[in-house]
Amino acid sequence: MASQWESLLQNLGEWQGSFTRFSPQGTLLEDVKSVVSLSGLNNNQTIRQIVSRQGQADLVLEYSSVARSTLFFANGAFSQGSIQLAPFTEFGAELGLIHEHRRLRLVQLFDKNSQLDKITLIREHLAGTEPVERPTLQIEDLLGEWQGEAVTIYPDLRSPDKYSTNLKLQLDDKGRLIQSLSFGERTITSSGTINGSKINFDQNQIQVLLLPNGASATSPLQLQLRQPLFLEVGWLIQPHVRQRMIRSYNNKGEWVSLTLVTEEKI
Repeated sequence: MASQWESLLQNLGEWQGSFTRFSPQGTLLEDVKSVVSLSGLNNNQTIRQIVSRQGQADLVLEYSSVARSTLFFANGAFSQGSIQLAPFTEFGAELGLIHEHRRLRLVQLFDKNSQLDKITLIREHLAGTEPVERPTLQIEDLLGEWQGEAVTIYPDLRSPDKYSTNLKLQLDDKGRLIQSLSFGERTITSSGTINGSKINFDQNQIQVLLLPNGASATSPLQLQLRQPLFLEVGWLIQPHVRQRMIRSYNNKGEWVSLTLVTEEKI
């Protein structure tokens, strides 16, 4: 199994793209061109990261280990963010997917009142490759049955878990979205109201935003203490291939796992 550092090295290169900021309701607020370069120093023992955003000073970071708040999958997909939910503090995470010469990253931030505050979608391609931009995700893209393979990794770096998933999405006669997710022995069914580019799942105050480039952002609108929670990014890479990443927290607010699902419509 690749080490966390080796998995991080999958992200080396110059990534050109943009940071697109949305309100919690999905309104586009700003779109800023960006270049993020990750280069290896001292035989890839150190990484220098330079983040250049139009109209802002460059951010330069150097590091030679992976932070406790960050986990990588073998293909370079990763998440970094809060390791503990606590009252009156900001909370959030970045979820980053990678496919061939493209990356899709999502940052979800909550304010000190535990309300969803900022959503940033980062779409990138490696310098020298053609950018491939998929249309904004539509509900019709998601309907049907998806068969997936999931890998769950853990902050304590114990062995990953691998299992199959099955996701069914359909509309009922009132136009509500019915979702049935099966993994292992468990099946979870939920229903949501579709409102333009938003889906609201009532029973748990979860919102899904449909975003450009086939992306989706799933999160609570309001964090609840002593309740488990998760943040999720989805990416429709091709009409029948989707990736999802889920960062999960337990009822004590502790970050407990990170899951990557690759699923195909059947």
